[in-house]
Amino acid sequence: MSVAKSTAAKISRGKRKTPQTNGASECLFDRELEELPQELRWREWMLRVEAVIFASAEPVTREILARVVGKDCSIDLLIDDLREELRSRPYELVSVAGGWQHRSRSAYASAIRASSAPTRSPAAVLSEHESLVLMSIAYFQPVTRSELSKIFGKEVSRDTISALRGAGFVSSGPRSPTPGAPYTYVTTKHFLSAFGMETLRDLPDMEALEDAGLLSRRIEGDPVTHPVSEHHESD
Repeated sequence: MSVAKSTAAKISRGKRKTPQTNGASECLFDRELEELPQELRWREWMLRVEAVIFASAEPVTREILARVVGKDCSIDLLIDDLREELRSRPYELVSVAGGWQHRSRSAYASAIRASSAPTRSPAAVLSEHESLVLMSIAYFQPVTRSELSKIFGKEVSRDTISALRGAGFVSSGPRSPTPGAPYTYVTTKHFLSAFGMETLRDLPDMEALEDAGLLSRRIEGDPVTHPVSEHHESD
């Protein structure tokens, strides 16, 4: 309880009355927990947050967590306390795709693979070509299929794009201003979650990938002008 005590002492809360309606119904879910002592209240909020994150198949945002705790509760301090409690566990809370998610620690990856146990979110298996196309979309988005074909010096097929869409890594972006207004492609929040990134700013440095010969900034000799954007956030 020492962690909960130290954190709870950082915040002050005045007494508030639980809102009621004039009819037979009252507030069905007590977020404020005013009847509990401060220490127990904080502990209950911690457990609620952990339960919601554990039950969710996708990263849980701050807005979602705010639905189950008091209005003056600090989500960040709750997450800090939960992370502290999980230090000795084989899993942890990580920040990915604008939210939080439980993830197994990398030290236990080999044990999980050896067990052959089905995991909650089995990673999509991509071919080498599909992986390179996905990497190009991530760096050059929003990008059209024609522009991708120029990057690779050969046509990037609709089947390749369809495979990436089916895996949940790619979605349609804004229409290109080029003739015919073709669709562009952007990465999704699932892409960030699957690769353990919070935002596209966590992508590896492009210059390092260029030096390794894995990526080129140029399409037929012209520099790619698309900035790496956050279009995926609306996915």
